[in-house]
Amino acid sequence: MSPTPRAMNSRTTRARWGIPVAAGASLALVGGVLLWYPAGEADASPTASSRAGFTAVAAGDIAEQCTASSSSCKHPRTAALVKEINPSFVLTMGDNQYDDARLKDFQKYYDKTWGAFKSKTHPVAGNHETYDPAGALAGYKSYFGSVAYPDGESYYSFDQGNWHFIALDSNSFDDDDQIDWLKDDLAANAKKCVAAYWHHPLFSSGEHGNDPVSRPVWKLLQDNKAELVLNGHDHHYERFAPQTPDGKADANGIVELLGGMGGANPYDIEEVQPNSQKRLTKTFGVVKLNFTDTGFSWNLVATDGSTKDTSPSYSCH
Repeated sequence: MSPTPRAMNSRTTRARWGIPVAAGASLALVGGVLLWYPAGEADASPTASSRAGFTAVAAGDIAEQCTASSSSCKHPRTAALVKEINPSFVLTMGDNQYDDARLKDFQKYYDKTWGAFKSKTHPVAGNHETYDPAGALAGYKSYFGSVAYPDGESYYSFDQGNWHFIALDSNSFDDDDQIDWLKDDLAANAKKCVAAYWHHPLFSSGEHGNDPVSRPVWKLLQDNKAELVLNGHDHHYERFAPQTPDGKADANGIVELLGGMGGANPYDIEEVQPNSQKRLTKTFGVVKLNFTDTGFSWNLVATDGSTKDTSPSYSCH
């Protein structure tokens, strides 16, 4: 599918170690994970990193109650991808730990895999984090601590390069305090590019479908020229063309990326939404996000090491 009017003509260059193979493709073997990048996705040399800016990894819906001893357990394999990519930081889009996100479950499952990146993870909570018998978000808060509550709340923001990242708690979008904080945060932002992430997607072709709880938040982000929204909740991968909070295609709209393929059992695609450009289910992996000072793109990397999807390259508003 051809890029939208906002999409840049050339892909962002990304540096990685590779072994040249036929037709300009590349292979990389590290830690037992073989990564293959088709021609056009491999970089000519590490000097290209000056254009790459920085890389992040994102996924939601991650740690089922299983370990690497089970061949069907997926979160150890998605964690292996994070280790191989070695991003500047990790974004998780909620439902980090199943089923009730108790502290002991975080310690027994999530911590054994994705916990290796805890110090550079910027998480948000999903609905499963609210099911903890000890209280909503109790295990999540105890496990992540100041990583998830840098300012004492379950929502926060941080900067990297020319980007401003906003982590929100979609379990409480009816909380006026969070919305007022978001307004103030956007007003104070001095960065050119803005990305926000939370659990429940406004748009989804999966089993949960569209969730209007975040439409007011989308409107605030759109009014402040945000570029990108990342979500989880539905257990599949999906990317959308830029659109408005009302679902109308708009070159100046927000790009939504749904990345619920971090390890939880996959969901079916049920009703394809307008502006949905790519949908994959039963594909486990992570999203490798490539940020520059003026734009972004991403690759979906599956647990077999292959690149399953490559986004257009977008310019910041």
